[in-house]
Amino acid sequence: MASLFFFFLLSFFSLLPFSLSEPKGVAIDCGAVADSVFEGRRWISDESYVTGGISKNVTVPVTVPILSTVRSFPLANNLHNKFCYTIRAYRGARYMVRSTYFYGGINGRDSPPVFDQILDGTLWTVVNTTTDYANGVSTYYEGVFLAQANVMTFCIGVNTYTDSDPFISSLEFIILGDSLYNSTDFQNYGLHLTTRNSFGYNGPPIRYPDDEFDRIWVPFGENNHTLAAKNVSVSGFWNLPPLKVFQTELTSDPTQPLEFNWPLLSLPEAKYYIALYFADGSNSSENSRVMNISINGVPYYRDLKVTKAGVAVFASRWPLHGATKISLTSSAGSNLGPLVNAGEVLALLPIEGRTVTRDVIALKKLKDSLKNPPPGWNGDPCLPRQYTWIGITCSEGPRFRVLTLNLTGMDLSGTVPSGISGMTALNGIWLGNNRLSGPIPDLSPLKRLDILHLEDNQFIGEIPSSLGLIDNLRELFLQNNNLTGQIPSSLNGKPGLDLRVTGNQLSSPPPT
Repeated sequence: MASLFFFFLLSFFSLLPFSLSEPKGVAIDCGAVADSVFEGRRWISDESYVTGGISKNVTVPVTVPILSTVRSFPLANNLHNKFCYTIRAYRGARYMVRSTYFYGGINGRDSPPVFDQILDGTLWTVVNTTTDYANGVSTYYEGVFLAQANVMTFCIGVNTYTDSDPFISSLEFIILGDSLYNSTDFQNYGLHLTTRNSFGYNGPPIRYPDDEFDRIWVPFGENNHTLAAKNVSVSGFWNLPPLKVFQTELTSDPTQPLEFNWPLLSLPEAKYYIALYFADGSNSSENSRVMNISINGVPYYRDLKVTKAGVAVFASRWPLHGATKISLTSSAGSNLGPLVNAGEVLALLPIEGRTVTRDVIALKKLKDSLKNPPPGWNGDPCLPRQYTWIGITCSEGPRFRVLTLNLTGMDLSGTVPSGISGMTALNGIWLGNNRLSGPIPDLSPLKRLDILHLEDNQFIGEIPSSLGLIDNLRELFLQNNNLTGQIPSSLNGKPGLDLRVTGNQLSSPPPT
């Protein structure tokens, strides 16, 4: 198991000093009509980050103003469609993303809906707030993700188990320091928070300003050992836990093991990032606190020496499944018992990938040129697979490309931009039986295109001669438009091409 973890003596590192400045990033109050400030943080209305959905006020009293409104998204006719927030990001930066939900009776039902949440192209988790809402509290989901482009998208997805309008209360994107969780391969994985606890502590959750990134450290100490507040000299932690978590601890005497179930919930089978934090508050230099740590009976670390300087042990890919038991026992020669101050468990979430940027740009240009784009054209076009945009098919990864575009008979109006030619993997375009207008763009960069159907629209102008440069083109249907001029010589008589142009205003007869 040694290859699964990294061990750091914290006094070896010098870190940025603690700052009371507001966390860097954006905190979005979903459904709010104006910005606000709550507990020292500025919350921004979501109106400039999302298209679609409506603002609703919850129907039950709340003590946290951010929970008083939600953005609600329509269920009807939206199965496997997604509604997305688009956030400007620093490419290569690491973000803590937190979504919060409080149903508040907005749909007129006793129980909240169940739905999906999606980060970029990855299905992050199923949102089920039923139990928390029955207990009168909100639910939050937190993860750590790498910004792989200059924007990140967070989406709400309608699935088969969604029985009323999905919603969201707030959304946060917080930039983390480079040292945080840095043993994780963020190119291929995100981290999904399972639990984060301050041990031996029973006060309100510890967060900003104690935690400069506003991570939430939940009390864990009921019916366990608790030590009074102490001053510990902690010189550095890669994950920068707040100093307050070192004021309490779980501990036992040297002759007794310290054992507890943590996390309290049964875990799905997966690989987990585990971090445990320790600092000794003993005042005597003659005392020694050395211990062994195991998880479910498997050695996690042996002969860990805990001092005032503090120490942390990280496991970056530790397998867990079901109940989890932490055991700490004193090593031979240790005259002080084991202790632990805080801990985090985050599940490794495989990143499903992203649609190639040039295809995303091309589809966005097409979407912007349409007056009534197809529903659900939000977020990543190809991923997750069950949420692929209506009318497109995509290749397999790792480079997800758009292969076909079929929007036949969708009553679309607007124009077709030349930027559509950026989807250079396209082999088929079907846009017939709509109300599209304007000229036919130059599509000659689409060297793999073999089918182009633009019939039964309102296209004007001449047929581009550049279409004859597409060697693979075998079907070109242009009938029943408002095209003028002559059929280009590059197309007229082109071997293997099925060309149809009847119903236009061409000055030369169509080919037989």
